[in-house]
Amino acid sequence: MPKRENISMSVIRRLPRYYRFLNQLKRDGVTRISSTELSAKLGLTASQIRQDLNCFGGFGQQGYGYIVEQLAAEIGRILGVAHNYRTVLFGAGNLGRAIAAHMDFEELGFELIGIFDNAPQKVGTVIRGMEVLNTASFEDFCKDNKPEMAALCIPRTAVEATVDRLYPLGIHSYWNFSHYDITMKYPDAVVENVHLNDSLLTLCYRISNNPEASHEPTKK
Repeated sequence: MPKRENISMSVIRRLPRYYRFLNQLKRDGVTRISSTELSAKLGLTASQIRQDLNCFGGFGQQGYGYIVEQLAAEIGRILGVAHNYRTVLFGAGNLGRAIAAHMDFEELGFELIGIFDNAPQKVGTVIRGMEVLNTASFEDFCKDNKPEMAALCIPRTAVEATVDRLYPLGIHSYWNFSHYDITMKYPDAVVENVHLNDSLLTLCYRISNNPEASHEPTKK
């Protein structure tokens, strides 16, 4: 099996899609599926799916296909969903509240253990059964709970100072919803940047360039 560092990010970014789809198949009672059937449902080629999965070892049998529950479990193992990385979330505004309340952290490899904000009107409120704590108390919280990852739902202007505070405390992994590039200052940090604007602009492009749809720009 190839070393994990040699696997391209394009392959890694397809794994969550496989994992989500296979778990849906499992919930629907499907026990076995071929790469051809998977390709038809996912919009990928069967060859691409086989190549992706072969990066992590042999799954399935020729002429038999994949056992859905087994393949979902193997991809979950590859993704590391059983680790329950201890996670803190910074920013209890609209975005942070939505992320904290609606993300299934525990099913996706993480455990949300604390929510922090420095706005007096947010500190003390309750989200997901947790009281929002003042960021001033974070060092003491860190000593007792040893978080491993931080979700940053804070303005871009606040990210650098926040990471400067978190990084020396051993938090080197970030789910970053700002447009600040953490790796410029901390190149060894593990960062997943979420750019909602980019996603919406991609959708805008796809709609605008859909030959089956006619859209006239709205005049302002």
